[in-house]
Amino acid sequence: MEENNNTNENNIDEIQVKKADELLKTKQELEETQDRYKRIMAEFDNYKKRSQKEREGLYNSLVSDIVTSFLPILDNLEKAVNAETADEGYKQGVQMVQKQFIDTLANLGVTPIETVGEQFNPEFHEAVSSVEAEDLQSGTIKEEFRKGYKIGQKVIRHSMVVVVN
Repeated sequence: MEENNNTNENNIDEIQVKKADELLKTKQELEETQDRYKRIMAEFDNYKKRSQKEREGLYNSLVSDIVTSFLPILDNLEKAVNAETADEGYKQGVQMVQKQFIDTLANLGVTPIETVGEQFNPEFHEAVSSVEAEDLQSGTIKEEFRKGYKIGQKVIRHSMVVVVN
């Protein structure tokens, strides 16, 4: 009888060891599966961010291509506003059209590049001339010949400026 009990105990011990091994193996498989899941989720998140960035870049590129073709029209509106005229109603009408044009560009994310009084930055400005000026620091923009525009940080058209030596 004792021998039968020992055999049963050994069988129980073997079963418990096998179950413990199976449990350990299952736990390891679960951890590997969770790790794979986390990696896949991280890759998918990176993919979404990359896709969003590419879409924004494509949108900005398309808008900048279209806006570039309209900027000479805006330049001419600015010249018309600055032109001398005796008809104030006509001048106000041109100013309203110019403001509407600028507002439409702003709604598209297009903003003018700041120039006069700013430091020259070749990423945003194109120097067409330089002058001496004692009242301004060297590298400061004194005058703007043509307004530049950007969408986000992408330059659509560089500003043409006069820089102080």
